Amino acid sequence: MTFRAPVRDLAFALSTVGHDALVQRAFPDLDADTIAAVLEAAGGFTTDVLAPLNRKGDLEGAKFENGVVRAAPGFGDAYQQFAAQGWNSLAADPEFGGQGLPKAMELAVFEMVHASNMAFGLCPMLTQAAIEALTLHGTEKQKRLVLPKLVSGEWTGAMVLTEPQAGTDLAALTARAEPDGQGGYRLYGQKIFITWGDHDATDNICHLVLARLPDAPPGVKGISLFLTSKFKLDEDGKPGARNDFRPASIEHKLGIHGSPTCVMLYEGAEAELVGEPNQGLAHMFVMMNAARLQVGVQGVAIAERAFQQALAFSQERRQGRASWDAEGAIWGHPDVRRMLTLSKAKIEAARGICLLTGVLADLARLADSEEERAAAKARQELLTPIAKAWSTDIGVEVASLGVQVHGGMGFIEETGAAQHYRDARIAPIYEGTNGVQALDLVGRKAPMAGGAVMRELCAEIALTAQTLTEVPELVGVGRRLAAGVAALERATDWVLANGGPPAQAASTPYLKLAGDVIGGWLLGARRWPRRARPIPGSSPNPRWRGSSPPRC
Repeated sequence: MTFRAPVRDLAFALSTVGHDALVQRAFPDLDADTIAAVLEAAGGFTTDVLAPLNRKGDLEGAKFENGVVRAAPGFGDAYQQFAAQGWNSLAADPEFGGQGLPKAMELAVFEMVHASNMAFGLCPMLTQAAIEALTLHGTEKQKRLVLPKLVSGEWTGAMVLTEPQAGTDLAALTARAEPDGQGGYRLYGQKIFITWGDHDATDNICHLVLARLPDAPPGVKGISLFLTSKFKLDEDGKPGARNDFRPASIEHKLGIHGSPTCVMLYEGAEAELVGEPNQGLAHMFVMMNAARLQVGVQGVAIAERAFQQALAFSQERRQGRASWDAEGAIWGHPDVRRMLTLSKAKIEAARGICLLTGVLADLARLADSEEERAAAKARQELLTPIAKAWSTDIGVEVASLGVQVHGGMGFIEETGAAQHYRDARIAPIYEGTNGVQALDLVGRKAPMAGGAVMRELCAEIALTAQTLTEVPELVGVGRRLAAGVAALERATDWVLANGGPPAQAASTPYLKLAGDVIGGWLLGARRWPRRARPIPGSSPNPRWRGSSPPRC
């Protein structure tokens, strides 16, 4: 089935989450024509270059041969084109060779990348996370020698956390870093599930590794972050001899076969400390939060890909007497139409949540006042676990519905619907399982400022619901949204009053409720007439400034 990059849908979604106003305020040199050109070019690249490799990557996959990891057929050449066209540098700091574009634009481009070829998209996605971590916590030397190579895409990055006994529980990790007496360190240990930890698509790969120093305290307080690369770097940053770490194998997985998931052995690899000793987990969370939002976008992307295939199949497949199609295509069966309509609505809602979180990330850096920056940062933090967990659950749900629309043909590998379901299933697991995201929401994010951040968001949603009830054709929508936000407010009060195990037990239903209500808010608010409006989340006041509610 031919993939069509959803350029128009993404452009519309950006315009409804405050991106246009953000650009006017913080990116004055970026005009509408440039934004459109970037999205169109990305759509063309993902459709013409990446999408045709998706099935081939699934069938043939990455290979581990004689100690060497080889990318899936065609992936290496595609990656070189990806880097050469500048797709790796969209939102990176111009000081290090980036284009300095808004974060939400980068997310929109990467949605098309992941939708066209999720296994491929994981490689530059993790490089983006490494860029963010080094930008904030790297030494001047690391920024000067390594960041430009990652930003350009000449080198790729990998996030190295997990060990056989230490998955979610990173306090249990045992990898160690020993001082080498010359200001550097040597890394020892085994890491597993390292996505794109080794490959032959670029000349060098930089690993950001969690390990313990000899005198480190136990638990998470004794973890430090280290930078090491596949080839040792000289004082000018040029790769030389092979460093002392290697892949031991790659995993055989349910899906994303084109993405090499490596077992890595560190056998005295030369490394440098990133940031402060014993603060590695805090530094790594910069990477993890960036990756979590990107994984949320993956959920949207794989849902979009599965929906497109199911829609096309439904318009071609003829079975029985279709109520709404004279030629008998299953598109005309009411239940098939229900599945497709539900899928489309959830895709748009999840897309809105992810892109809004991207807009807030830029506002947290670039808003005019400290008050507004703090408010945007708080709402970004609140939405991040929802964007990751709710959107990836949607990815699995829509991919499953896609199989269902295909009927028995969906269970057959040749149609491709099964691949989307298999690929989607990893997203609720990696970068912090969705259960961990739910625990983060009830344990850290919802209680921020005594619950004020979530309550202010609920107040804005309630205002939207009230406004919708004043539009005759949207009265029902407004009432349902009002009921939803009232339920979210009650649930929030309960979570705040019943911390610990009771709130933890309710955390996943609470996150699902929050995603449903916030996603519904973003869809409902699109129905307002266009008027001057502030950016969603930009005001710490629960009542919007200006004469009319935002069309977010």
